[in-house]
Amino acid sequence: MKKKLCVLLAAVMTVCTLAACASTSAAPAAAPAAEAEAEGEAEAEAPAEGDVSSVKIGFITLHDENSTYDLNFINAAKEACEKLGVEYQIRTNIPEGQECYDTACEMADAGCNIVFADSFGHEDYMIQAAKEYPDVQFCHATGTRAHTEGLDNYHNAFATIYEGRYLAGVAAGMKLNEMIEAGEITAEEAKIGYVGAFTYAEVISGYTSFFLGARSVCPTATMEVTFTGSWYDEIAEKEGATNLINDGCVLISQHADSMGAPTACETAGVPNVSYNGSTVAACPNTFIISSRINWAPYYEYIIGQVAAGEPIDTDWCGNIETGSVELTDLGEKAPAEGTAEALEQAKADLQAGKIHVFDASAITVGGEAFESYMADVDTDPDYTPDTEAIADGYFHESEYRSAPYFDVQIDGITLLDTAF
Repeated sequence: MKKKLCVLLAAVMTVCTLAACASTSAAPAAAPAAEAEAEGEAEAEAPAEGDVSSVKIGFITLHDENSTYDLNFINAAKEACEKLGVEYQIRTNIPEGQECYDTACEMADAGCNIVFADSFGHEDYMIQAAKEYPDVQFCHATGTRAHTEGLDNYHNAFATIYEGRYLAGVAAGMKLNEMIEAGEITAEEAKIGYVGAFTYAEVISGYTSFFLGARSVCPTATMEVTFTGSWYDEIAEKEGATNLINDGCVLISQHADSMGAPTACETAGVPNVSYNGSTVAACPNTFIISSRINWAPYYEYIIGQVAAGEPIDTDWCGNIETGSVELTDLGEKAPAEGTAEALEQAKADLQAGKIHVFDASAITVGGEAFESYMADVDTDPDYTPDTEAIADGYFHESEYRSAPYFDVQIDGITLLDTAF
């Protein structure tokens, strides 16, 4: 798990870049860890109440700007800190291991009063650092343990990206309908291919919500899913997409972080729905749309809370209303006519509660109605998987904790492998 209607991909950031910006003038740059150690490792200080200029925040990312997932966090960090005038540093290519703990500690020693990490596998090491630095706030994307650890200074965050995936699926379904009407495929050939990283709940929730969005406008749609066993592996992702295309998939989407799948689609002339940002520059003929989590609202929130001396939510979940779930602009050539209007209507219906992504009436499992599901949402220290997640006719995703927990294999979706 990891890895929140327009987004521009900002300038790239080099490995281990340290930066500092202010809304009206540049703030002093944060010293690198080595410098901080040489100068006596300045301790993090509690900022004056309401004074965001005294907040220092460190960002830890799994990969660098070449990963669409991590670039999304990097751009949001820059946006929020530039807007608020906050000193910050970013460390890229930090593995999900001891390096994360070491980096988090270096940031705390360098005076950061907030440290943020962006990948699921960072969680153990962020918790370890949080226990050693009780006066520093440690925030983590896609994790699951903040509400059971009992630490006042450790927090999880995510967003209702399944709503963005659903909307992207609507755009995919519109394209399938256009292909059917043009005689390019039959209704029975409306098969989607999906390149996933791992069989984690986040990935399952993502491809299922995308599929349900597509099927809401193209009822004959089916889906095949393949997995790469890596969040970022351009060769495996390209190969996965190519294999799906060769197997008869006429549209491809993904939950993996490289340009492998989109470029395979551009080469083959197959429509593509990307993730975490637009790929239109590299794939002008096949790019339809992309959904993403905008992390800037969360960063602004935690900075404001620390500046005001207020607690940070243990488990925060953004949504469309908070600006945390977005769609890119539509592509230039691939989208079907009427897609923009269909998306506006579906978005309005989601916000009004007229549509629920995981509507139980639209789902069957093994040919049976989807009426009850005891989800493992880890809502107590004993990790008891006993929460009934279906109520009022739909599965309540990301309500009992921020990170996704929908992990049901529904009818209409075929898994080609589950090794990961």
